[in-house]
Amino acid sequence: MARVKRALISVSDKRGVTELALGLAEAGVEILSSGGTAATLSEAGVPVTKVADVTGAAEMLGGRVKTLHPAIHGGILADRSKPEHMQQLADAGIEPIDLVVVNLYPFQETVAASDVSEDQAIEQIDVGGPAMVRAAAKNFRSVGVVVDPGRYGEVLDCIRSSGEVPEELRRELALEAFQHTAAYDAAISAYLAGGERCPPRLVLTYEKALDLRYGENPHQQAAFYRSNGEPSGLAAAEQLHGKELSYNNLLDIDAAYRLVGELEGFACAIIKHSNPCGAAVADSIEEAYERAYQCDTTSAFGGIVALSSLCTSGAAEAIARIFTEVVIAPDYEPAALDALRAKKNLRILRAPLFEQSGFELRRVTGGLLVQSNDPPDDAADATVVTRVQPTPDQWADLRFAWTVAKHVKSNAIVLAVGRTAVGVGAGQMSRVEATELAARRAGDRAKGTVCASDAFFPFRDGLDAAVEAGAVAVIQPGGSVRDDEVVAAADEHGIPMVFTGRRHFRH
Repeated sequence: MARVKRALISVSDKRGVTELALGLAEAGVEILSSGGTAATLSEAGVPVTKVADVTGAAEMLGGRVKTLHPAIHGGILADRSKPEHMQQLADAGIEPIDLVVVNLYPFQETVAASDVSEDQAIEQIDVGGPAMVRAAAKNFRSVGVVVDPGRYGEVLDCIRSSGEVPEELRRELALEAFQHTAAYDAAISAYLAGGERCPPRLVLTYEKALDLRYGENPHQQAAFYRSNGEPSGLAAAEQLHGKELSYNNLLDIDAAYRLVGELEGFACAIIKHSNPCGAAVADSIEEAYERAYQCDTTSAFGGIVALSSLCTSGAAEAIARIFTEVVIAPDYEPAALDALRAKKNLRILRAPLFEQSGFELRRVTGGLLVQSNDPPDDAADATVVTRVQPTPDQWADLRFAWTVAKHVKSNAIVLAVGRTAVGVGAGQMSRVEATELAARRAGDRAKGTVCASDAFFPFRDGLDAAVEAGAVAVIQPGGSVRDDEVVAAADEHGIPMVFTGRRHFRH
């Protein structure tokens, strides 16, 4: 690349652009600009040549056509290593453009507003900007392209020291440019799809938020990417203390916070290997943690603790008594942070409760599986199918256990009492074995519990196992060809059973 003599600057995000332009001007670079950028630079005292003076054509169509002209694109796209390209520029009286500094209309920010109209959104679809960015990126061997204000200082330093942008940096900038336009087009595509969950062509872009030490295992590379736009979910979390987060941490944190986000009141969930090993709702966050911990004190060691409300000093002191990998909560009392920070490696995260929205993706060989999120389900429309009706306390426990079971890997059984899980059977190939596992973990505490099953009981044996363990009420989706047999078994045992009509498999 020859010395940078001419730069075109046209940006929506004007952070740092005045400083960049002043530095380029001081280095002897002629600056072309248009519209609002030209006005901003002129007001700052930067000498600017207007694009309209170069093209000989005034801006038109309310600014929709400004830079779409051979005098601009010829100057960007000419390959400086080809004499015939340079001769054509000379014959047409077009001067080369060596540096293109462009970022695009704020389409994503515009459509994020709840009251935006379609007309407003369409006007934020940039046409000339992507054309210039792509042209410069294509011709990176001859032209530098900058779309990120964070790169201005590095590029300006290179021009000040050598008069040019090194090829290695131009290649990096070209990659960023194509990623920038790809993400922009993806956002427009998603908007025009109108929220369609499974469009004919799925266009997704994510940006790296965090490099991770490794994946599920030390020999696997890993990183955390966040969706474009306003950070949400884990991407909105703020780490206040502790070691860097791992791949497995993030999976478990997501599972924990999704669960407490669906529980009403003061709630706590403790997660181990993506499954709840404790969950409770109580009259205080301290009590919720203590109850959740008592569900499985062995598995809670090294677990992830999620709280649905402010972490108090009392809750923090209880959590700090055992080894815990991560604590996540909407906020913390100062004394609670002091207690938790005493644990050097404990990761402390602050984040708003996650909202269940959008769709879920899972990679399989050769493609992606896409589904809408499984929405919150409090079993409010559940139907009693037995002669015996649940008591009010049993209804409260049934709804709680049903919510917890939704977050347990299938086959899943949850035994609960007093809105506290006391036994969880997760990830079993047999529903009977899941029931037996939950009963074994609960021990004597299984007496008087309710039992939640994430899918129907295909035979009465699973129900019999739950009752034998001590369950006094059951909630399940129903839908088995042997429902009549299972309902008859519940009537035989004299316990209430309700059908939700909705399954919650989690694989």
